[in-house]
Amino acid sequence: MKKLLIIGLGLIGGSIAKAVRRSSDAAILGADLDEATLDAALCEGAIDAIWQPGEETDADLVLLALRPGAAIDCLRESAACFRPGAVVSDVCGVKAAVVAACEPICRAHGLHYLGGHPMAGRECSGYANAVATLFENRSYILTPTPQTDPAALAAMRDFARLLGCVRVTETTPAHHDEMIAFTSQLPHVLAGAYIKAPAGRSHAGYSAGSFHDVSRVARVDEQLWSELFLLNRENLLAELHGLIERLQAYEAALSAADRQALTEILREARLCKERDLVQNGAEQPHPFG
Repeated sequence: MKKLLIIGLGLIGGSIAKAVRRSSDAAILGADLDEATLDAALCEGAIDAIWQPGEETDADLVLLALRPGAAIDCLRESAACFRPGAVVSDVCGVKAAVVAACEPICRAHGLHYLGGHPMAGRECSGYANAVATLFENRSYILTPTPQTDPAALAAMRDFARLLGCVRVTETTPAHHDEMIAFTSQLPHVLAGAYIKAPAGRSHAGYSAGSFHDVSRVARVDEQLWSELFLLNRENLLAELHGLIERLQAYEAALSAADRQALTEILREARLCKERDLVQNGAEQPHPFG
């Protein structure tokens, strides 16, 4: 990769720029709607130049670091500006809808599209919170399709490792969304529901790790996450229905003062977590769900 164009210099796009700057001598172009963000990225050396929509670019890799709808709109409006043969990818937290929209656009313009999702983040968004180390020891998910160019897939594998990711997971867009409903979206639903309890307004002096672990991801960008939830609605609903059923088992045991049932429920949960630790090792948790 000789030249990278990052469209969107928020937390993820800004962190990618900083990570690439630290690990590569590739030229980095950046685009963002916020002038202050562009000025900061230039002043800090995270990008070499600003790309303006409508300008032609010879970037080898174009990264859409935008929300799903904005990424699709941007690609539709700007694909003709990208060099034929360039690789185009995104960082969106849902893949089926994004891949279905972006892949045909790229094919029509001679571009090689591949959906991507770096599994990293922070509770605070924006370029001001971007760090070069965000992706270290994390996983990067790629969602190739039968139309994916093998060279583009290889290039994105290399790109993920350049960022510091230690695992590259390849799967279908549909399976990505099924798993993300469980590993990322459902915990955000749970955290949001939990923190709104009346006791949440007066927990000072009574809370420790458990409270902070469960409630941490309630601090979200509601515009982004409502879009992600709706684009993955069926998968998230299935996970939510399952969670409600499991919570009802706790409720039933407590209502009946049935210690044996409650003990068994807790035992099952402990064993599930222990099996998870054995199967998946001591992976660092994704800091943003």
